[in-house]
Amino acid sequence: MTTSMDPRCPDNTAGVRPRLVTRALLLRFVSMVGASASFFLLLPVVPRYAEASGGGSGAPGLATGTLMLATVLGELATPCLVGRFGYRVVLGGGLFLLGAPALVLPLSGGMAGIVVVCFLRGLGFAAAVVAGGALTASLIPAARRGEGLALVGVVSAVPSLCGLPLGVWLVAQVGYGPVAVAAGLVALVSVAAVPGLPDREVTAGPSVGVVAGLRDGALLRPAAVFGTTALAAGIIVTFLPLAVASGSAGVVAVALFVQPLAAVVARWVAGRYGDRHGPSRLVLPGLLLSAAGTLGLALTDSPVAVLAGVAVFGTGFGIAQNATLTLMFARVPASGYGTVSALWNVAYDAGMGVGAAGFGVLAGWTGYPAAFAITAVLMLAALVPARRDRTAGPRHGG
Repeated sequence: MTTSMDPRCPDNTAGVRPRLVTRALLLRFVSMVGASASFFLLLPVVPRYAEASGGGSGAPGLATGTLMLATVLGELATPCLVGRFGYRVVLGGGLFLLGAPALVLPLSGGMAGIVVVCFLRGLGFAAAVVAGGALTASLIPAARRGEGLALVGVVSAVPSLCGLPLGVWLVAQVGYGPVAVAAGLVALVSVAAVPGLPDREVTAGPSVGVVAGLRDGALLRPAAVFGTTALAAGIIVTFLPLAVASGSAGVVAVALFVQPLAAVVARWVAGRYGDRHGPSRLVLPGLLLSAAGTLGLALTDSPVAVLAGVAVFGTGFGIAQNATLTLMFARVPASGYGTVSALWNVAYDAGMGVGAAGFGVLAGWTGYPAAFAITAVLMLAALVPARRDRTAGPRHGG
């Protein structure tokens, strides 16, 4: 049976659930895996390469900071580009910018070249995730949007879970050059899947710009809640290895595996629940669980408390990921999918960056246990938008 691919159409007539996995979505998965694998394979590698290339102790921070700055700037600009050129051009261009500079990274010739490579790759990753995210939303039937976005989350999580440790291991085996080339090629090869994707944004109607999205409370509220949970995620990834008791490296390794695993499972469950009962009901529980898990990490001397804390946080974070993104897509027409993708990704990246930077200063004053507790309390400020979205409807509006 053929079903409509337009998420604005009622796909569940006569009690038949619309098909979720289509040829177009499988092709989208190819480009998604290519972008994520390329990005995360080099994420822990380039800072080390920058320092080893004579950049000094500040080189790792400069490399990563440049990458994330370009990513945020690119995410804000991409919806406009999608509205003008369509999904395929922007997605393909993003994959090219992500892959081609990686090929020349071994020839960058010093810190200036490394910074340029990081900046270009950040722009490419931003274009790939924002244009790709908007396109993905158009490929998922509205009746199964939560479940579909959960499946997308699982697919995108695998390259990050594998790429981060794999990049570090490969550098030790074969050196920086081959790893950079591999990361470049995986992005460039995935461009081959782009021509088979639909290209709807050009004719989907008036574009909903980022500025308009920033003025829309219906989009800002879930974005603010998700950004708050992402803030804690950046803290955990950056500072948990430093905060736990010395000699607990094994606990840290397990914790940093449990947290994303719990998030992936919770994201899937939240997607299925949200399709049946509405995603707005899940925004507040996601925030509360995230704050509770962060509070549990204040007991840094207890391995049980640390593992329980990251498990609870990961569950809340996964729920918040799915609920906020599903809710934001439900509140705009198809022409606004690019803006939703941009705002949500900016909340993710900016939240992680601000969290890591601010927590470092706070922990310097209070110590790690108190800093985790204070962070958990500060996260409750997002209760205001979360409570309002608990009862808000899915339709677009302030």
